[in-house]
Amino acid sequence: MPGKGIEEVARDLGVEPADLVKLSSNENPHGPSPAAIEAAQSAAEGVHHYPKASHTDLTAAVAEEWDVTPEQVWVSPGADGSLDYVSRAVLEPGQAVLVPGPGFAYYSMSTRYHHGEVTTYELHEADGFQQDAATVLSAYDGQRVVYVTSPHNPTGTEFPHDELEELLGAVDDDTLVAVDEAYGEYTDQPSAATLLDDHDNLAVTRTFSKAYGLAGLRIGYALVPESWGAVYAQINTPFAANEVGLRAALAALEDDDHVEQSVETAAWAREYMAERLGVPTVDGAGNFLLAKIGGVDTEGTNVDADTPGAAVAAAAKRRGVIVRDTGSFGLPEHLRITCGTRAETRTAVETLNDVFAELDATAFDPDAAGPPDTAADGGDRSGESATDGPEATDGGETPQTEGDAS
Repeated sequence: MPGKGIEEVARDLGVEPADLVKLSSNENPHGPSPAAIEAAQSAAEGVHHYPKASHTDLTAAVAEEWDVTPEQVWVSPGADGSLDYVSRAVLEPGQAVLVPGPGFAYYSMSTRYHHGEVTTYELHEADGFQQDAATVLSAYDGQRVVYVTSPHNPTGTEFPHDELEELLGAVDDDTLVAVDEAYGEYTDQPSAATLLDDHDNLAVTRTFSKAYGLAGLRIGYALVPESWGAVYAQINTPFAANEVGLRAALAALEDDDHVEQSVETAAWAREYMAERLGVPTVDGAGNFLLAKIGGVDTEGTNVDADTPGAAVAAAAKRRGVIVRDTGSFGLPEHLRITCGTRAETRTAVETLNDVFAELDATAFDPDAAGPPDTAADGGDRSGESATDGPEATDGGETPQTEGDAS
């Protein structure tokens, strides 16, 4: 079931949505590119037409961006749609798929929708949730599809490029390695798309929901080998990607400054939270940070002691900061915190440190927590717009059964 949107949370708490800081769904705190907004408004006048030309135009632009042919670009309704297209293209009933644990729940959901079987390779907290070929291959047994996420959700860890090459060379020729790069703009590592010319068993999925700020318009795409060109027409849902979203994505793709601003803000926020939260965090990329809180004192609450992350998230929400309890990922002692604007991030850190102390979180070290930062109103705000701040939160909360739509 979907989690509550910010307006619903505000009604529950008896406050205005503008009084809340929403850092639970890995949305872009800067919103869409101004050029994307203008394109969306213009496209709205023509939504009585099916989105044929806009689909063709975005396909061509993405192909040029990645130096591939248009036939290698599968535009979809969000990257989730691309995952479904991959399942339709390669998966037969009863075939197995290998997914990371913890990981994005839609890999398993899409597999089951297409009558496949789900198997898991584990990323271990003791190893810092490290990703490499050996970890995947330890659970590999000829599965039809192997999913890799880089940066990984919810940990932020990356799958090194050389390790991906090793994995591609080690699996069977009829095993597809599907690399989810929903957060790919937030890393300096080369995209897996650079390996498409050399591997016919590789697909890469990307989205306009994160760095491009178009989560509400649901546009994504897959990049596939050239030999797959004719497959798209057989598995694509006609007109699945909408006209407004396609035109906005086309404009967003051309606005490098907006993406750069979004990436810079996320990098600043990850570093700020890692330095000032009084709990251990996982070093990674993405527009979020995973924090370990350990156990908490749940006496007097309605939260189970086995779900400390839920207790912290609930207490933070009552104080106006919405973060992601990662119990649904199998990490009940952790939280995932989206990178907000500088002002939002400062507010979240101060609030969470107060909650950690209040609930006596076992991983909390008050000496490691940074002091309240008074720069929220007058300090360095490079990379933020004039409207940034706690009031600049937006839209509905992610489904709590998923890792976040892409």
